[in-house]
Amino acid sequence: MTQGAFAQGVNPSTQPSGVLSLSAQASLEVPQDVVDITLFYEQEAPDAASLTSTLNQHADAALRQAKGVDHVSAHSGAFTVYPSTDRDGRISAWRGRTEVVLESKDFEAATKLAGKMTDSMQVGSVTFSLSPEAQRAAEQALSTQAIASFRKQAQDAAQAFGYNGYSIREVNVGHNGSPPRPVMMMAARNVGADAKMAAPMALEAGTSTVTVNVSGSVQMSR
Repeated sequence: MTQGAFAQGVNPSTQPSGVLSLSAQASLEVPQDVVDITLFYEQEAPDAASLTSTLNQHADAALRQAKGVDHVSAHSGAFTVYPSTDRDGRISAWRGRTEVVLESKDFEAATKLAGKMTDSMQVGSVTFSLSPEAQRAAEQALSTQAIASFRKQAQDAAQAFGYNGYSIREVNVGHNGSPPRPVMMMAARNVGADAKMAAPMALEAGTSTVTVNVSGSVQMSR
């Protein structure tokens, strides 16, 4: 956990006398508690209609397979269909890709399900992130620390400038966190019995940095 703050004087021509601008910050590394596993199926067909139908069948089957699995939710991901052209620029075939995303706080359950689904789909990527609940809990704790740091900086700066105290003119509290951490997986090109995942993937989440910033200005008083 890190904390920091700084104070700086404000040009007296633009602010009343004795006004100080301040900024304080508190940060915390929070373990990522959500995993997203993206599975995909790619196919080529002579026409777009049959290709779209095939892709939809695979996606629907995967979503049905995931339905009812405890602690794991599944939803559709990206869906693309595009033409493949020959040397003369004529459409020779159609290619497409459909995705299904598994999301869970239970890493073991998610990877076990993904392993079962690799008989018809391939694992494209794995991403770890922080749940909204964990984000809010960290922000609440950090807000208290950052505000306390802001107030201490204001009091210390006021005394250093020869004032007895201060009153807050305006204050802003902001939050931010680090983006999800992707883990790229190598997918087998030939899906079949030999390409099935024999055991759940070994996954280990990282951490997200949650930061609370407090900024504003105070009026120093004698």
